Parts: sequence; C-alpha cells; structure tokens
Amino acid sequence: MRRFLFILAVFCTTVFWMVLQKPLFLLFYHAQAAQSSFGEWLGVLWHGLTLDSTVAGYVTAFPVLTVLFSLWIPLSRRVWRIILIVYFALISLFAATVFAVDLGLYGYWGFRLDGSVLIYLSDPKEAMASLSWGETLRQVAILLLYGGAMMWSYLYVLRLFRNDPLPLFRRIGASLCTLFIAGLTFLAIRGGVTVATANVSKVYFSSDMFLNHAATNPIFSFLSSVGSNKDYASAYPFFDEERRAAVFDEIRGNRPGADEGTPQLLTTSRPNVVLIILESFSRTIMDETVDGEPVMPWMNRLKEEGIWFENFYANSFRTDRGEVAVMSGYPAQTSMSIMKLPRKSATLPSMARSLQREGYRTLFMYGGDLNFTNQSSFMYATGWERLIWQKDLQLDAPTSKWGYADDVIIPLFGDEVERLDREGQPFLAGLLTLSSHEPFEVPYSKFEDKLLNSMAFADEQVGLLIERLKASPAWDNLLVVLVADHAYMYPYNVAYNASLRHRIPMIWTGGAVKKPMKVDTYASQIDLCATLLAQLGISHEEFDFSKNIFGATPPHKFGYWCFSDGFGVIDAEGETIYDHTTGTVVSGDPDSERLEWGKALLQTTYEDIDRR
Repeated sequence: MRRFLFILAVFCTTVFWMVLQKPLFLLFYHAQAAQSSFGEWLGVLWHGLTLDSTVAGYVTAFPVLTVLFSLWIPLSRRVWRIILIVYFALISLFAATVFAVDLGLYGYWGFRLDGSVLIYLSDPKEAMASLSWGETLRQVAILLLYGGAMMWSYLYVLRLFRNDPLPLFRRIGASLCTLFIAGLTFLAIRGGVTVATANVSKVYFSSDMFLNHAATNPIFSFLSSVGSNKDYASAYPFFDEERRAAVFDEIRGNRPGADEGTPQLLTTSRPNVVLIILESFSRTIMDETVDGEPVMPWMNRLKEEGIWFENFYANSFRTDRGEVAVMSGYPAQTSMSIMKLPRKSATLPSMARSLQREGYRTLFMYGGDLNFTNQSSFMYATGWERLIWQKDLQLDAPTSKWGYADDVIIPLFGDEVERLDREGQPFLAGLLTLSSHEPFEVPYSKFEDKLLNSMAFADEQVGLLIERLKASPAWDNLLVVLVADHAYMYPYNVAYNASLRHRIPMIWTGGAVKKPMKVDTYASQIDLCATLLAQLGISHEEFDFSKNIFGATPPHKFGYWCFSDGFGVIDAEGETIYDHTTGTVVSGDPDSERLEWGKALLQTTYEDIDRR
C-alpha cells in the first residue's frame, strides 16, 4: 500500500509545484494581472491544471516503473533511494531552470518559453541578452529557491517508498495494480480520453492572451516544441533570394492597386458576416447524384441564389491547415502545420482581427474539441473574442467521436447569430460543421454510402439554417460565406495530389448580396480574406498571400494546394502538379510559369514561417 501512496504522493506533489507557478507568474507580472478579475485568476489555475497534470504524469512515470521493478529486482532500499534521489534532483533542477528562465524572459519575448530558446544556447551571451546582470541574479535566486523547495518535498515523499520483499502471489497482485496505475499515468500524459491529446491550446480560455499565457505550463510549452524549431527557410530552396522575391512579387496579393476595378457585389460596405466552414465538403460530392437524386440539394440550390465560385480550391487536405488558409489567407504547408506552433500562428494576419479593428464583434462555434491541433489558441490569438465549443455546452444530447452532431449545434449557432443581430453591433460569427467527418456517423438514413449519407445530412442542416436566417430580421444585412475546410477523396480512386481531390465549393449568400452570379476565376482558400476585405473597403495590406479575386492585380489568378512534399497550381490554361520528393512535374506542363508560381509560393511560405 505504501508503494502506491508513494506514487500518488509524487503525482500530487508535482501537480502542486506546477500549479504554484501560476500565482507566482501573476505576482511577478502583477501590473498585467491587475487588469483581470479574481475570477479570471482562478480561471488561470483551473484551466492550467490540465497541462500541470500532464507534466505530473510524465514526472511520475519513472517512479511508477521504479516501484514495478523493485517488486522483482532484489536491490537494497538504499540503492533504490539513491536512484530516485538522483532522478528527483534532475527533475527539480530542470523544472526550476525552465520556470526561472521563462519568468525572466516572458516580459521581453511576450510568449511562454518554447524550443526556440535552444537556437540561442550556442551563444550564451546572446541567450541572456534580454536580461541585465541584476535580473540574471534574481532569476538564479528564484531557480535555487524553487528548485530547493521542490527537491525537499520530493525527499519528504520518498520516505513513503518501500521495497520490502513480498511473496510471489502478492508480487503478482502488486504488479498488476502498478500496471493499472501506469495506465492512469498515461491518461494524464495524454491529457484525457478525448480525440485531442495534450497541447498548449488546452489551457486557452480567454480572449486576453496574457491570461492564456499565465495558464500555460512553461515546461510543457518547452518540451512540446523541442524539435519544432527547424530551419524552415531551407526546406524548399528552389530559387536564390533575388529570383524568389521577383517571382513572388508577380503573384503577391497586396501589390499596389490590388483592389482597382473591384465590382461592388454587396448592398452595403458593412454587412454582418457569417462564415460557415463545411467539414470535408468536396465539389465532387456536391455534384454527385444517387439514382438521379442529388447528394447535396441545398448547396446546389444556394449556388443558384448567391455568388457561386466555380473554380475554387482547398489549400490542403486537413482542417487545421484549411482553417488557417480561410481565416488568415495563409498557404497550407506540406509536412507541418503552423497552427501547431502557437507562437508563430499568433503573428498571422486574420480576417477576425481585421474586422475587429473596424468595430466587429467576433464569435466562433464548434460542436467538438477546439483544443484539437491548437485551434483555440490560434483563434484567440488572431482575433476571435468568444469561442463556444463542446466543453462549454454540456448538452443533453448524444455525441459522436468528434462531438455534437450538426443538428444539435447548428440551431444553437442560429440562436447566436440572431442574438448578435439584435444587439446592433457589427459582427463576424464563424461555425465549423462536424458531422461530415469520418467515421460519418449521423442520425440520418438517406443513402447507403456512409460518406454520402453524412454529407447529405450536413447539407440539410446548413440549408435549414439558411432558411431560418432568411426568415429572420438578421437576413437583410447579412453576408453568409459557405466554404469547405478541405475536400474528401471522392470518387474513392481519385489521386491524393490531384486537382479534383482539392476542388471545393464556395458560395456567398445573404440579404447583403446584390444579385446571383457565377465567378469563373480560379482561386483558392487563401484568397478569401483579401476578397472579402476588399468588398468591405478594408485594407488587406497585411495579407501577402491572399489575392482579391475581383481585383486588377496581381494579373495572375490561380488555385493553389499542397500535399505531402508537393504542390499543385491550376488556372484557366491548365494545371501543374509538382512532387518535390522526386523533383518532377507529375501532371501538366513542366515548362509552364505555374511551376515557378508554386515554387515561389512554397519557398516563401516556409521562409515566412522561419521569420515569425
């Protein structure tokens, strides 16, 4: 029993020291903390507990193994104690060092310690350039006090450790109990049983980034980002800098005169905006019929009623990359996701932030877990003031693997849109649908094919929302943007890198749309931000990659997408698909300037990530 009390005590002691960092951080940065309420300070402790428990799980893993081995390996208690003392000393030293360094650097860097600090360790003078000698001595004192106290507490807990010899039967029982505890430890490390594993986004709970940073465990932030600080700039060295800059300048979206000749498609320059991101909605599925019956009748009806973008492409095949492309006008990446690098993604331009500056309120809703792939940290950091998702709702309704079904969430989203409209302030309201995601389990039965059936279900729920909004006072001043986060591999034999695999629908509808029209211009998700902001008369100068689809410049309009180590570019003249692994054009004309556009976009994207 004392063995198991020892493990529990190690876990609880570690949680205590991790939690203690939060009030110490708030005290250290008391001027910023004073701008928040006591309830928000408690929120820092409560929300931060998730990652604190994860770190405690990692720390406890070795003592769990030690207890298990001590049941079968006949070493003296003194030897086991020495092993554990050395381990706890290293843990205390490491935790105290990270805490002290993070506490000192946060005021200069503005983000919690991450793996980027390793870049500077080759030059200690550069690494400590932000701190004066007095500040350095202060942080060393904090390190010694925190680390010493932490070590003392572990030595106290170590008195519970026992390795008394047990009969075989009791050793087997104790081993099974220890393995069960190991499973609980793994659960703490993973961050729970949901699809979202532990990540920095799990503690984000406020539109005030200081509070989110205060809730973040710096040890987790550091360890989770180690290895993420590669030299991104050298990933795709297609051109020398002069040539890269020249090619990219031809296609950049914020060239002078970018909005010249833009037709006014809306009845007002300041409509309320609803952005509905449609999970996995492929153009191929939208065009599909089963025995003459359309899979997506609502989308096909809406495309006739609004502005329909005939040649529109997703920038990637994943939701996190598609969201960044849609919301920030930023190209997807081939083998990584900037959303998973919170410090970098926080610096991206964004539709929400641009509208927020113009007095718009911003709200985003999702029926699942916005901690998945750091979505919540990205959204809070880029201007979404209020996030409503599964943990906030606690509804008396069944959930799928990913969360509440669309027939549960979409009506609630309609309530929020109507409430925002009644309050009178301009708003941007966003929604990510969920039910058309694998494993395609929906409360609906229309088609035998599970994929098509789930798409039909999601299509109907979105269509019913539009009908509801049409009947509400909100409609007259409303612009609704319907766009997919990415497409799905349908037909099932379509190649993963093909243009057909990435073609998606985009429809603008709402009472603010002057008249229905079909847009044949080739474009992709990254172009939505500049196009929308231009219609609202708002500058999109920050958005290097986003092109105003209706603007005079750049003259080259095309769709662009990435896949694993490659890209595709398509325009009215044809397509070019390039596989970097083999260094070959696998589809289209290898001599087309489209190849240079794609190379310049990909190289510039990774160089830009490296600079952030």
